[in-house]
Amino acid sequence: MQGKAIIISAPSGAGKTTIVKHLLDEIPVLEFSVSACSRAPREGETNGKDYYFIPAGEFHMRIENCDFLEWEEVYPGCFYGTLKSEIRRIWSMNKVPIFDVDVKGALSLRNYFRSNGLSVFICPPSLDSLLLRLRERKTENAESLQKRISKAEYEMSFEKKFDACVINDDLANAKRTAANLVNDFLK
Repeated sequence: MQGKAIIISAPSGAGKTTIVKHLLDEIPVLEFSVSACSRAPREGETNGKDYYFIPAGEFHMRIENCDFLEWEEVYPGCFYGTLKSEIRRIWSMNKVPIFDVDVKGALSLRNYFRSNGLSVFICPPSLDSLLLRLRERKTENAESLQKRISKAEYEMSFEKKFDACVINDDLANAKRTAANLVNDFLK
């Protein structure tokens, strides 16, 4: 399993994090790869568990030092990335990293890992259903909701660049399908 990786991506609200948590519970060899970001922690987030919170200046220095497998400016002035040291940490435990990342990060990781990586896109059944899910969260105002939907529409255009797509129209089925894909890949 050394050298293998599972890459999960989706538009916001498609169920990516829920499916990743399910895979971590069901497949013991998987270990969550903690991403780095330049934003401040949100309430309840823990450094080293949810993200590695790195100030923007240090983040830029680490980019210059080639400390990242991949990094992206996901929102203006807000950087996210995967530290090489995080992958070494996971592999040293004889585990397989599982990534919960945005589409651009996922495609960069897919390019890095090539045949040693499985990239899975979690797709909502439709943009309308995604809009409904995001509204039900009650975490967005009208402007941020529109931005997320526009971004989701753009991200969904990359679905065909992934090894597999799981349509999350029924969560139990989507979890089962994702677990089957991962287990088959790890055999």
